[in-house]
Amino acid sequence: MLVEPSRVVKGAHTRRFSSWDRSGRNHDFLDMVPGQTVTLLEAQGPGKVTHFYWTTINASRFHFRQLVLRAWWDGEQSPSVEVPLGDLFLVPHCMPVLVYSLGAVVNPGSSHLLTWGLNLYLPMPFATTARIELAYDALPGIPADMMLFWYHIEMEQYNQALPADQGRFHAQWRRENPTTPIVSANASTSGGIWGGANLDGKDNYVALEAEGTGQMVGLHLQVDNLHGGWYGEGDDMVFVDGRPGEQWPPTYPGTGTEEIFGGGACPNHAYAGPYTGFHLVEDPDFAGKNAMYRWYLTDPIRFERSLVWTIEHGHANDLGNDYTSVAYWYQTEPHGAFPLLPDVKARLPRLPEIVFTVDAARARCQARWYQLVSAGPSAPALKPVWEALNAGGKAILEGRLEDAVRAFEAVE
Repeated sequence: MLVEPSRVVKGAHTRRFSSWDRSGRNHDFLDMVPGQTVTLLEAQGPGKVTHFYWTTINASRFHFRQLVLRAWWDGEQSPSVEVPLGDLFLVPHCMPVLVYSLGAVVNPGSSHLLTWGLNLYLPMPFATTARIELAYDALPGIPADMMLFWYHIEMEQYNQALPADQGRFHAQWRRENPTTPIVSANASTSGGIWGGANLDGKDNYVALEAEGTGQMVGLHLQVDNLHGGWYGEGDDMVFVDGRPGEQWPPTYPGTGTEEIFGGGACPNHAYAGPYTGFHLVEDPDFAGKNAMYRWYLTDPIRFERSLVWTIEHGHANDLGNDYTSVAYWYQTEPHGAFPLLPDVKARLPRLPEIVFTVDAARARCQARWYQLVSAGPSAPALKPVWEALNAGGKAILEGRLEDAVRAFEAVE
């Protein structure tokens, strides 16, 4: 990730793939419609992706999980990366928050627009070919919603072959909604955080099951705490070259959720650092949506045959909450089969009905704006529609959802 800036490398050539306007005009974005898949990068190796940036303006609240990124290295048949785009870039629950970490950065845009600058800095080497595709999955019941998508992908190409010990980048999305609470047969009469015991890890939430040789370098974990109260007595249990139910104790025996992500006891406000963060804490009493990340960049979890990264959902798995994760790792190929990615409806976070109402109103307003733009930039109704989009976007950012609906619908 970090290179010595004074070192001059011979036989290395830098280039960028982007959404630039090939005509030389200012249409520097992709016009994407639901159901469409586009190729963002197709390159010959040896090479390495070094940085990936993207943004949108006034897109759906749900586009963070409608967009799915897939990447293939060296002509492989199954992708090494298959993740909803927002989650890959540390956007939790379709709720972007600012993050300044070594692996990923989320920057703000205009305070009047729904826009963020998203950056990923994890290197992605390949020996012969690289292909990165982006699919825009349609949401049932939502009007056709064109999206403007800007992106940069920086990379290097080399005259010489990659070192033999360079693994390929992998990322995988998982969700259990909700987890199944376990009533421990050996629970004590006191119950709560002191009752019950977990002596095998078999019922834990599983964020990654990798096969082969490599190292895990990151985790983005999201918890929608459905019942309130502190949910984080769950320990991480990481099984290196073994599996729950077969290996005990785990290679990494944990002591609680907050320890994984570098926090003090029971974090009830957000923080984001270079390696660790609780970047979303929706409510100080722990209810609702929470998210956290951990970059294992200086202490990767290395494995020779397999890796199973798990965490309890509550002490001894006693809580039923909505868990979602992205695991990041490098390994030699071939990789094990990924679990089937759920359809877009099953990927959406739990949100109140008003959020869907707002998004439908925004989509109609946005469609009206595109219609007027196609008629010509001097269309008389263009300005009030743009102002309605700005007013509605600002209201969403400030949490005034009813005002957002009124703003969007004012130009219908």
